[in-house]
Amino acid sequence: MRFRLEGRTVLLTGGSSGIGAATARLLARRGCELILVGRHERGLRHVGEMTGARTLTADLTLSEELPRVADAAAGADVLINNAGIGWAGEFIDMPSEHVQRLLAVNLAAPLELTRLLLPEMRQRGGGHVVFVSSIAAVGVRDEAVYSATKAGLRAFAAGVRHELGGAGVGVTTVLPGAVRTPFFRRRGRAYERGFPRQVSAELVASRIVRAIEQGSRESFVPRWLGAASRMQGGMPGIFNRLNGLFGGDR
Repeated sequence: MRFRLEGRTVLLTGGSSGIGAATARLLARRGCELILVGRHERGLRHVGEMTGARTLTADLTLSEELPRVADAAAGADVLINNAGIGWAGEFIDMPSEHVQRLLAVNLAAPLELTRLLLPEMRQRGGGHVVFVSSIAAVGVRDEAVYSATKAGLRAFAAGVRHELGGAGVGVTTVLPGAVRTPFFRRRGRAYERGFPRQVSAELVASRIVRAIEQGSRESFVPRWLGAASRMQGGMPGIFNRLNGLFGGDR
């Protein structure tokens, strides 16, 4: 199902840096009306000035903030659930408050924003929802909770896609590998793997935009990472031995 982006209103979370900022720049060149959401006010304002976007500073860990975000984007044609945070280390060492933060930002907020904005899209008979998941959805050592949230996004997207059927609303899951962004610094551990190599935020942004326009169900960045997902289901033994090669996104 092809989708024309020119002139569309887009709500994009996590818009202050990284994949979100790169996607905002690309969408602005497509002539979209942007509403950018983020926690970091200075970065968000900078991206807003570059793209002509409206900006909204919000903390997606707070459930009471989500209706305010949805109200600001009433009538949006596209929702891009991009905001995400990480934590690296053994699960038994992970403080409870960090578990709750990852669940809130990475999973609960996208689900709730979709619940709030999807009915109007469906009523209009057109729109698109994007979930920026991660190759970590296959399960990654020292990122158990992060992996769980990203796998949850992928499963949720599939379920909603089935429910919508022919309602005219597209649902895309984007699964990047390691991306050169501030994500790794903010999670508390640098990206140290030699493989897979990090890709640019601009590449991921281009795949997000292309997936929306082409109506793709899933998009792996880089594309060969799709083999990891297929291997998990078809050759779990080999997959488990190779698991250490794969890292989180951003």
